[in-house]
Amino acid sequence: MLIFALDTSSPGGSVAVLRGQRVIGAVSTWTDEIYSSRMFRHVEFLLRELSLSLDQFDLFAVTAGPGSFTGLRVGLATVKAWAEVYNKPIAAINVLEAIAAQSHTSPAKVLVSVLDARRGQVYFAFYRKQDALLLDVKGDANVMTPEEFLEAVDARAGTEEFAIVTSTPAAISSALARFTAVRDPNRQIIVEQVSSVLAPVVGQLGYFRAQRGSLTDALSLDASYVRRTDAELHWKQP
Repeated sequence: MLIFALDTSSPGGSVAVLRGQRVIGAVSTWTDEIYSSRMFRHVEFLLRELSLSLDQFDLFAVTAGPGSFTGLRVGLATVKAWAEVYNKPIAAINVLEAIAAQSHTSPAKVLVSVLDARRGQVYFAFYRKQDALLLDVKGDANVMTPEEFLEAVDARAGTEEFAIVTSTPAAISSALARFTAVRDPNRQIIVEQVSSVLAPVVGQLGYFRAQRGSLTDALSLDASYVRRTDAELHWKQP
């Protein structure tokens, strides 16, 4: 199975090509230029390097949120168009799942995936480890301040061992230092930092989705923003 994976959820962004679970090419850069404006240059470069064309792919995998509103809209619209033109299925991958799936060092069975949501908030969701990259989600994703997030995690985890998995540790570092200073010193909170280059793992998760038959199409593909857009927040009924 040939998979094209696309992540536009962050300013970094990335694209990757996989044969089954194996990554055969990936491109990611981080500049001041927004990713949606340079994404197609990456796509063109990667396809040329691998001597492939979009019509050869069996599956398109894409991040569906949470993350940059503009980036997600561009990425989803692009994959919708490709899937429609080439009549191929789509694997919609949650960004928080792609972060949690990279955890390899923590022995904890419960993983709390965290992502900087900007504006003094973080996105997070709970996952339970299963085989390989297969993760069982425990509830919906949320957005809170770092302090609220840590209180929510502490209350929900109870005595169960858990680990925080994040590609943006700076978003919680200050709050975590204050939090650990006033709690049980014998109970340490494990924080595992993983890569912000998500396209390779998005492709791998897409592969597992395909094996389970859990795919979507261009018409049904939708974003999971978690936090409301500015337009919704500022909209006033006349």
